[in-house]
Amino acid sequence: MAKVKIGIIGGSGMDDPQLMKERKEKKVKTPYGSPSSPLTVGRINGVETVILARHGKDHSIYPTGVNFRANLYALKEQGCTHILATTAVGSLREKIKPGDLVFVDQFIDFTKHRPLTFHDEKVIHTPMAEPFCKSLRSLLISSAKQLQLRHHTRGTVVTIEGPRFSTKSESHMFRKLGADVINMSTVPEVILARELSICYQTIAMSTDYDCWKEGEEPVTWEMILSIMNKNAANVKKLLLKTILKINHTECACG
Repeated sequence: MAKVKIGIIGGSGMDDPQLMKERKEKKVKTPYGSPSSPLTVGRINGVETVILARHGKDHSIYPTGVNFRANLYALKEQGCTHILATTAVGSLREKIKPGDLVFVDQFIDFTKHRPLTFHDEKVIHTPMAEPFCKSLRSLLISSAKQLQLRHHTRGTVVTIEGPRFSTKSESHMFRKLGADVINMSTVPEVILARELSICYQTIAMSTDYDCWKEGEEPVTWEMILSIMNKNAANVKKLLLKTILKINHTECACG
């Protein structure tokens, strides 16, 4: 059986020395520059794991400034076969409440200024009909059920450029386009992972209703942080349970 190595993008406290054994930090360089943070490498429940903070350890990198290519390349170079990526999202649907988890299966790209491919010098058209890993999503759903976490088994995420939030008109437009949640980070991360043949799945945590819903306060950064902090323990439990289930032979991404 091929060796499994898990990349976690986002963190969620998983580099806690009580959870991660043989823990050490690694500074790496890639042909695309430095990743957003040093890599934290070690073992979680015996499984080799690499953690990367997408926006830097102190959350100092704004969405457009994230070096997505360096981040993904660094994880590939470390031998990561699977990536679980945590992200905060705004809900565009009544049924997706703040605090809910969404295991998205589709994306809509509304970014504007980000390199979207590793293939700058040759023409390669990567299939993207099913951009996320079905096997990883299935494992996350199973774990969420076992932990009795409120979750949604599928959904479409629209990724905007940021760092500003949406206008009301934009929020309503995204709803009409079929998006269920909105964020600033999934694209191009998911595309680059597919180009590198890494199994990739997003764990989206709903923190707000963006600004489309009457009677709800429009999203603020403070609102996002509040819900994320309240739910960090749930995401940690979900990751711990899912990591143990991942089997390289179950997936055919790439």
